[in-house]
Amino acid sequence: MSLPRRARVEAAPNFLTNLEAVRQLLLVQDAATAATQFAAMRAQLREMLAVLAWAPAGGRPARFLAGRSVQARLRSERVQAMAAELGLPGLREYVFGRHVVLYAHSADEVVLLAIKHQRQLNYLLP
Repeated sequence: MSLPRRARVEAAPNFLTNLEAVRQLLLVQDAATAATQFAAMRAQLREMLAVLAWAPAGGRPARFLAGRSVQARLRSERVQAMAAELGLPGLREYVFGRHVVLYAHSADEVVLLAIKHQRQLNYLLP
């Protein structure tokens, strides 16, 4: 029996921008513990990357796609267009700690699109 093929996982520039914003917010909230908190978050991200490499559909269906307001539908259409441009049909969310990662995927590729705190109303997208 052979092991399943691992998916390639990469981060979009927007994801990296969001991640830096999280780091800056941690510094503003508590500079003394920011480095420790961010290191713990990065460890959780590494675990997420390992899970998504083996199971690209491992996250939950992206909840914001079910939004009913005009604004929610426009945001949903924009994100779906981003995924289509990447050639990745699936949009899912991976929850870890207090954060949610939005990603697009196929069977053999995952692109991290954005990260947000669970209390944020929406993702910061380009």
